[in-house]
Amino acid sequence: MIEKMQAAGIIPVIVIDDVGKAVPLARALVKGGLPVLEVTFRTKCAGEAIALIKKEVPGATVIAGTVLTMAQLFEAKAAGAEACVAPGFDPAIVKAAFAAGMPFCPGVATASELSQALSCGCKIVKFFPAESAGGVKYIKDLLGAFRWTGVKIMPTGGVKPANVSDYLKVPEIACCGGTWIAPKDAIASGDWAAIESLAAEAAAMVKAVRG
Repeated sequence: MIEKMQAAGIIPVIVIDDVGKAVPLARALVKGGLPVLEVTFRTKCAGEAIALIKKEVPGATVIAGTVLTMAQLFEAKAAGAEACVAPGFDPAIVKAAFAAGMPFCPGVATASELSQALSCGCKIVKFFPAESAGGVKYIKDLLGAFRWTGVKIMPTGGVKPANVSDYLKVPEIACCGGTWIAPKDAIASGDWAAIESLAAEAAAMVKAVRG
């Protein structure tokens, strides 16, 4: 899973209010060149949306995001999510995920949280909220003590076209999560061409940095 995330470089973080928009949204993102999608559990239809995308969109790798409870973890697994991401670190949920065979990427913002996540067996962590917590410089400073562990990082929160390249240049950063690729207004209006274009631009940024 980490290899898939690293190959994608940028992962759209999407909020789906209308399950009927899940499949065309996913198709637009995959067609634009971003095959790894994070569907957040910020809405009640997240599980249903994940299941539909898995069934109807070949080539899509679906991650469940904002997984904060055991119930969401098991709903994500039942829906076919291939990994889970959380904005924070809850050891009980991480351990339950691993016991269920579900890759889990917890959120961290401090050295203590990162150390605890590594102790639980996590190989990748979400750095959140990335820009507010210190951005690229903070991550580099953190890696000064943790680079030897081989941990991979997924910054999310405040990452945008103007700064994403700076993040992607850090070798330990597997990928970045971004909300700008699937704007709420474009989803609401069904402007899939605009979303595909934003995805293509993001994919081009990854290629420009990583080749």
